[in-house]
Amino acid sequence: MATRDDLRAKLRIPEDRLAAINAVLLNPDTRVVNDLLDVVSKYGMPEDINAKAADARRLPNLMARLAAQDSPYLADVHWLIEQCDAGAFVSEPEYRRAVLGKRADTTPFKDDFAVTLEISAAQYFPWLIAEAKQAIANRELMPGRFIRVRKMKESEADCGDLLAFGAAMQVMGSSYVETLDTKGTDGSNVHLGGPATITGYFGGVGQPNDHPLLWLDEFLYYYTNYGVRQVLNINPGTVFVGYLLHRLGVDIEFKISVFMGNDNSYAAFWTLLAAKLFSRDDGSSPLIGFNWSNSVNNETIEITAEFRHALGFEDVVRFENHITETWKSIVIQPYNRRSELVALAGHVPNISAKHEGGDPEIDRTRPHPSDILDYFRAKAEIESSGDMPHLLRNYLDKHDAVNATARALTEHGLSFIAAPNLHHRR
Repeated sequence: MATRDDLRAKLRIPEDRLAAINAVLLNPDTRVVNDLLDVVSKYGMPEDINAKAADARRLPNLMARLAAQDSPYLADVHWLIEQCDAGAFVSEPEYRRAVLGKRADTTPFKDDFAVTLEISAAQYFPWLIAEAKQAIANRELMPGRFIRVRKMKESEADCGDLLAFGAAMQVMGSSYVETLDTKGTDGSNVHLGGPATITGYFGGVGQPNDHPLLWLDEFLYYYTNYGVRQVLNINPGTVFVGYLLHRLGVDIEFKISVFMGNDNSYAAFWTLLAAKLFSRDDGSSPLIGFNWSNSVNNETIEITAEFRHALGFEDVVRFENHITETWKSIVIQPYNRRSELVALAGHVPNISAKHEGGDPEIDRTRPHPSDILDYFRAKAEIESSGDMPHLLRNYLDKHDAVNATARALTEHGLSFIAAPNLHHRR
């Protein structure tokens, strides 16, 4: 019978395999690389691209652009700044005392394993302000991470929505992710439609044919013009494009979507091995968020955490796991993974608790329960149908679910990361 060590020795990758990869990457006749370089070169050298993005991202510049277009959202950003400066939001110690009473002063919280509180999808800037007002009134927490799935061009044209949201994230200190318009659901994938073409989804939503290059071009546009740094990634091709772009020196960051279907540790191993292969000399990678499939269990996350640590990515790649999901169109309900999170959060670092729906017992009772398909609706259609108040209610239900998770973590002596500038102030 073979031993583990006998078999393990056969897994060693010879040095000439790496040489072969470099030969393809550096060959001036490799079209797949040349096409990517041609897109990047339109925007300049990487250092120039990063400088443009940094300038576009500066809060005074975002505010000036909102003022120049007389955006109705400018006043709301100023209001948010005023509330932050005034300490209007509940602080972390205050929140802990509200949950635990006097026990909060003696409870040894596991701050090294703090869970990032995440919400999705924060489609419209006014929703953020409504959420902030509720948080102040009810002494609740604002998320430390926001995911957006709104059409980028629609957001860009909507009275400064894209600018205002980016500004608000800087005020709050939260991270956020935008979803580029170049994806299979834009009509480019002939397989995708309604139920009659459901088997087309088995191959993934995807970015077919030249779409990885269009995705790259779209990212560089929003990066240099708006400072958008983190984007959603749903396809192996665009994940690879992200690795190569970061290797060139452009400071892109991305999170892999739940729609990639990473539901086992071997899929994660493959993804992280590629991230390691194309990481920079400082150990950084553009892969900063890894969203698991909804079917994943704690053991899979624990196994993956072992080689995430061994690859030097424990502080680089955040595991993002759905705690709640929209009531309709994505999972079998009821779906609530909060108890699993509590069991995991004390020993696996750098994870986030993503809330895509309200708690099931609440969500199901709404006149319009949350629905993942609402993400793909145009704002004008939503407003004309009268559904915007329903969708805002769905979003605030997700906010309530975020706070239910924060309470559960606190009750078990576990830590959270909410909006840093609002809640973790010194």
